[in-house]
This record gives sequence, structure tokens and C-alpha cells, in this order.
Amino acid sequence: MKELWTTMASLMGVLAFTQTLLHTVIPPELRFAFLKLFQRLFNCFSSYCYYEITEIDGVNTNELYNAVQLYLSSSASSSASAAAASSNRLSLTRGLNSSVITFGLANNDRLSDVFNGVSVVWEHIVTPRQAQTFSWRPLPEEKRGFTLRINKRDKPHILEDYLDFITEKANEIRRKNQDRLLYTNSRGGSLDSRGHPWESVPFKHPSTFETLAMDPEKKAEIMSDLRDFADGQAFYKRTGRAWKRGYLLYGPPGTGKSSMIAAMANFLGYDIYDLELTEVNTNSELRKLLMKTSSKSIIVIEDIDCSINLTNRKKSNGGGGSADGASDIRSGPGGPGGPGGPAGTDPENNGNNNSITLSGLLNFTDGLWSCCGSERIFVFTTNHIEKLDPALLRSGRMDMHVFMSYCSFPSLKILLKNYLGLDGGDISTEVMNDLAAVIGEAEMTPADISEVLIKNRRDNEKALGELLEALRGRAEKMKKKKRAVSVRRRGEAEVEEVAEEEEKRALDSPKEVGGAATSGGDDVEVNYKKGGKDEEDNGII
Repeated sequence: MKELWTTMASLMGVLAFTQTLLHTVIPPELRFAFLKLFQRLFNCFSSYCYYEITEIDGVNTNELYNAVQLYLSSSASSSASAAAASSNRLSLTRGLNSSVITFGLANNDRLSDVFNGVSVVWEHIVTPRQAQTFSWRPLPEEKRGFTLRINKRDKPHILEDYLDFITEKANEIRRKNQDRLLYTNSRGGSLDSRGHPWESVPFKHPSTFETLAMDPEKKAEIMSDLRDFADGQAFYKRTGRAWKRGYLLYGPPGTGKSSMIAAMANFLGYDIYDLELTEVNTNSELRKLLMKTSSKSIIVIEDIDCSINLTNRKKSNGGGGSADGASDIRSGPGGPGGPGGPAGTDPENNGNNNSITLSGLLNFTDGLWSCCGSERIFVFTTNHIEKLDPALLRSGRMDMHVFMSYCSFPSLKILLKNYLGLDGGDISTEVMNDLAAVIGEAEMTPADISEVLIKNRRDNEKALGELLEALRGRAEKMKKKKRAVSVRRRGEAEVEEVAEEEEKRALDSPKEVGGAATSGGDDVEVNYKKGGKDEEDNGII
């Protein structure tokens, strides 16, 4: 045993002497050349390719490194993934004031992944960085990077697709993790300290499609359409269409139009830009606002029929308007349609110094300027769809028209589950039948029903009783209102019948007079025409 240790010590001494001799005799450049030659020989006989992705690229941060780190963290946190099964050591981190635990690849550890049936290996390499002599930007003390190992025969088939997949997955993870924002345009088009015309606050609206009081079939249709839109980049590119979509939400107040917008944003993970048209002065300013919006966003104009004068040009102008919205929809003081301006003053303008045109708004939603970004959704809401110009409603601008109706029985069951925690089986059949019988006639909005349930949410029986009483009272009120409308229409019909009979008599009377006195027929006919004209001027005809 003693001889063995003596032999090992002698060998260690010889190796140390040889290493010192090599470093002294062979210059560093030659040693580096030998090392590179050895690596090339090794790569020639190796069946794998190696790719290094460093944290710092020169003086800039390598975005691909951050994407790989996010992707591997997500893969490691999934218990069902191949990556999680291949690594026995993971790093765990949790941010300040956060309840989310993030998994990551430990230093100098390996992790396997599978893409399109091909297995790859990632290694997280962390080494101390050499002391810096001078640098404009201080670098981290450790040099970090990922090494990707791929079989040579699989490299042409998956490398680019795999890296693109990692980038897209990382962007999706960022979008889910980051706070969504609610933007509004600054007053009068002013810019903030960063030169942006939008001001933002965190968007924390809790509305989802699960809690939205709406017919389940219509809800499923909207969710499917949104999903197809979000996954439709290749489809829109192949068909030559701009990657955008328009939704028109219309219906009585209180039917959940704003909650629908919040549910859409939470479903897709998009930001919301709430555009206040009364603060926009010109078409040019409107275009600039559009240019400053980000992709993956929802641009909203609520109550568009109240914000600006978007009346139906066929009704307001007698069909004389332009074919596609060239007429002004709003003008400033002293201009056409403005207070104090020439003929055609619009008293509804209320003195707003704006000159947005319908053509400008149409180009905003469907013109060339609407293509300056991608993956955008335009949502308009209105309580009176009949007041909007048809040019604004056609397909390509508002692709999907969603009628937000009064509360139906399926919507009522969703509200009962949201506010009282009651499913259909928790309520007696008699009460459910009474609710189903009266909900259609009551024409109550989800907001009205929610208020009744909120006040009595601690007592389910009392809440159901008051709700049923409120629905019955509203149904009786609506019946009386419909009867009054029916009586009024019947009276108007009778008045029209009397007017038609008088008109027929007036048309028959000249013939009788003309047959009795032929000599004065011309004078009688002239007098009749004058009389008919006077009656028309007085509103009889």
C-alpha cells in the first residue's frame, strides 16, 4: 500500500513538472491552436452539434437568452413535461410581494426537452468572469449562458423552428405574467413625460366569460371566434388581410357590454385602449393615436352614438351623403355644423372644437392606417344601433355584431351561481319554473338583477323571493306598457283610415261636379287643386 502511494506521488510530481515545462516552452498561442485542433477533431467524430447562447452579447442583453430562460423555467415547473423528469436539481425563486414560485435550471445542470419528437439537451453554464480592466458598462461577476446540444441529423429539421417556438412561448409567458394595462388618450392630445399620447393604469377587472351573464351558446361562439383570431396569423397572411377584427356590442344599457370587453381582454391577455373621441381634435391626431397603440390590444370606443354625431346619412341627408363616409361627423365652432357657424348648425355639437370626419374614423378602423400594427381588435359599443351610419357597420369594419339582450333564463342561472353560489339543483323546481315563466316578460337587465342579488347575498331565500317579486312587478309593468302602446297604435291606425277615406272623397267630388256642370269643369278642377295643395300644407295629406 505504501508503494502505491509513493508511485502516485511520483506520477503527480512528473505531471506537475511536465505542465510547468509545457507552459514555459510552448507559447500560449500554440497551445490555443492545439486546443482548437483537438476540438475540431472531436467535432468531426461527434454526432452532436453544440450552440452557445450567452447572457451578454457584447454590451447588450441577449434577448434569446431571456427567452430560453423563461421557456425552460416553464418547462421545469410542469410536472408532466419531459424537461421536469430529466432534471433532479432545480432552482426555486419567488419575487418580492409575489405568491408565485418560479422554477429554473440550476447552475451547471442539464435538462432534456423534446420538440417534434426530437430530443435535445440544455445545459446552464455559469463560470466566474475575469477581472475587468475598464468597461463603460459594468458586467456581472459571473458569465452565464445556455448550451444547446442537438443531434447533427436533426439540426436541419428543427433548429430554426425550435428557436421560433421558444421565442413565441416566452412571449406568451411574459404576456400572462405581466400586468395588463388600461390606456386612455390624454386630454387635448397632450403628451406625457415619455412623449406618449396614452396614459395607463393596471387593468384588474375580474370579469371572465365564466362569470359573464350571457347565453352559453352565444358565449361559446364568441370565444371560438376570439381563439381563431389569436391563432390566425398564418391565415391572415395567406389571405392577404390585415390581422385585425371588429366587434360591435349593442343593446340596452346595463346588459354587460363593458363586462364583455373586460372578459375578452382577460381571455386573450390583451391590453385595452379606451379611446375618448371627444378629446380628439383632428383625423391626423386620431391616426397618431392609432400608431402609438401596441399589438395584442383591444381598441374600444364606448357609446359611440353619444361621443360623436354618427347619424345615418341616408336619414339625415336624404340619401345625399357620400357613399363611404366623406361627410363630417363633427365640426368645431364657427365651422359647418358648429355653433355660430353658417347654415346647417348642429346644436348637438355642444361647442366641441373638433373636426373629425366619418371618413377619418372609417380609415382608422379599416383603412391603410389600421394596418400599422397587428393582432388588434376594435370594439364599438352603442345603445342605439339604428343611429349609426351603415358604412361603419359593414363587414371588414365591424365583423361581428353581438346583441346584448335583456337577461334570459340561462343568463339568470349564471347570476344565481355567481352571487348566491346556487346551481340549478340547489333551488326548488317550483321556484325555477316561476323564474323561467316570468324572466322573458320582465325584460330586466343583468345589472338590475345583480343589484337585487347583491343586497340579499347573505340570505338566499330572501334573495330569491325579492327577485321573483321584482320580476313579476316588472313583467306586469311591461304588459301595461305594451297595452298602452297597442292602444296608441290602434288609434293612430284609425286616424290614418279616416284620413284615407277623406282623401278618397276629395278625389271623387270633382268628378261628380264635373259631370253636373261641364261648362265650369275647368274652374272647378283648378279650385280643387288649390284646395288639395292647401290641405297638404296643413298636414292633412
